[in-house]
Amino acid sequence: MTAVVICNWRDLQHPEAGGSEHHVEAVARILAATGHPVTILCAKVAGRPADETRDGVRYLRAGGRFGVYLRAAWALLCGKVRPDVVVDVQNGLPWLSRLVTRKPVVVLLHHVHREQWPIIFGRLGILGWLLESRVAPRVYRRSRYVTVSECTRAELAGLGIDPGRVSVAYNGTPEPVPSKAARSVTPRVVVLGRLVPHKRVEIVIRAASALRERFPDLQVDVVGQGWWADELAALARRLGVEDIVTLHGFVDEQAKADLLAQAWVGAVPSVKEGWGLSVVEAASHGTPSVAFSRAGGLAESILDGQTGVLVDGGQDAYTAALANLLADRERCAVLGRHARVYAAEFSWDVTAAVVSGVLSEVTDPTRGNIAAKENAGIAGLLQLAVPQPATVAPATR
Repeated sequence: MTAVVICNWRDLQHPEAGGSEHHVEAVARILAATGHPVTILCAKVAGRPADETRDGVRYLRAGGRFGVYLRAAWALLCGKVRPDVVVDVQNGLPWLSRLVTRKPVVVLLHHVHREQWPIIFGRLGILGWLLESRVAPRVYRRSRYVTVSECTRAELAGLGIDPGRVSVAYNGTPEPVPSKAARSVTPRVVVLGRLVPHKRVEIVIRAASALRERFPDLQVDVVGQGWWADELAALARRLGVEDIVTLHGFVDEQAKADLLAQAWVGAVPSVKEGWGLSVVEAASHGTPSVAFSRAGGLAESILDGQTGVLVDGGQDAYTAALANLLADRERCAVLGRHARVYAAEFSWDVTAAVVSGVLSEVTDPTRGNIAAKENAGIAGLLQLAVPQPATVAPATR
């Protein structure tokens, strides 16, 4: 069987883990279950062992936010891991593992970080952008890519990466935790995700301030943790909405399911998402989401006007979109029902099958280029099960 080594910034035990880690570990578990030895090289986590096997997947943890890149390179160079294929999960900064191994390397990239670099690093963001847009494409010029949406595939083409080298493996929808919580009788909005600047939770807090007079019973639940939490709490206090905006921090799966089930609307104001697991998580509980139309894969995880709403514009447009939904509970319910059906189409088994196919191809050149075949048939493998009059062009799930 093919020995797979995955270089990923974090694993799900890390307090800053997000959608990328869910994708990597879901695929890794399936690959391991089918007999492939899988090792994930990732950053150290307080209270977790440096070498741990969980669900058949080995985790080697070393290094911090940036040191993990050097430690992973050393593990490959010194033979601590002996892969048949390496998967570089490029969350902005490339691993550049092609420089330290002769084994084939596949790049897993969720989205291009163009808009995020200046938000996170200010003027220094230009260095990250140069690494992502100029250095990485040259280093990986002979590598295959896997991404999670057609939007990102198009962005990669803008960086000069041949779409024929890029396969799309959509995220699966996590199995929903059953909830007995009833839908709230009063307007309720939920925000789910890491609390970092590029998630732009401020937009929802400002919307709450603008809408509280119109919707006096409005409640906003912010679920997640991150280093930006104090800034968000301070903003809520300045705007006088700390009584209607609750920052829950980390919650267990049952509490998260209950909050998603109670909400009328899920708010996803991120500047960019590769796919948006929070969208399909909310949808699995019958809750539609509102996001920006130019925020990457969110334009695919949400079908505008059918399973949620996509917004063109900025703060005012987003506030107006939330107001329109909160004023029409029946529309929320209809969108939520359709969102639940749509989300159920996405399977981690299909995701893993696409990834496995790419890994097989690069380790066995006689299989030929399967990317073109995958992408040519991307609209026909599954059909949208949402009964809507509008024409929809769904992609492979």
